[in-house]
Amino acid sequence: MREKEIALVTGTNKGLGREIARRLAAMGMTVLATARDEPRGRSAVAELAAGGAEVRFAVLDVTDTDSAAAVARRIGAEYGRLDVLVNNAGVAAGAGHTAEEMRRLYETNVFGVVTVTNALLPLLRRAPTARIVNMSSTMGSLALHAGPNSPGLDLSHLAYSSSKTALNAVTLLYANHLRADRIKVNAVCPGYVATDLNQHSGIRTVEQGAEIAVRLATLDTDGPTGTFVDDNGAVAW
Repeated sequence: MREKEIALVTGTNKGLGREIARRLAAMGMTVLATARDEPRGRSAVAELAAGGAEVRFAVLDVTDTDSAAAVARRIGAEYGRLDVLVNNAGVAAGAGHTAEEMRRLYETNVFGVVTVTNALLPLLRRAPTARIVNMSSTMGSLALHAGPNSPGLDLSHLAYSSSKTALNAVTLLYANHLRADRIKVNAVCPGYVATDLNQHSGIRTVEQGAEIAVRLATLDTDGPTGTFVDDNGAVAW
């Protein structure tokens, strides 16, 4: 670890976000653990901090521009920069194939990432080598869905899968735009993790799922940017 780094993780009141925040704090970072639900968020942070890790809570609704701006002002006042941003907050419950369902998922999974990233970019630019990690999914892989045996042939996956495809495009565009600023932007797939997102039907633990996000959030200065990876390596776009 370089000089003590500042990280922000969205959606930390449970599941993957909480575990990512715990891991980054255990590695010596000061972590702002954020959530839209303040009571649940504060409760999660209190448990994380009980072991001595430096984890602090901030209310953040990723779909609200004013909320993101308020968090940015706080980080600027208290720390002056941001080294790591993990865009973890996401929704899937009730995902379907109507325009209304797509709008609901895109609001968090795509527009929320853009809202938070844009609000925090000035602070990320102040860090020597900042990292942005976007939590994606292989369900967003166009290559995966291109074949006749695609698991996405069922339109019930349309809203969720396409939101992750859009997120992958967002990741690439930010990665290319921010190369000159030495900001690394990557998308990761944690695998099928048992969380509230899938009614705990996943086959992986949150500890296993958090591993790839933590790895990309702690890249060295010569690490990659503009990639889409899981535990096994590169995922086809």
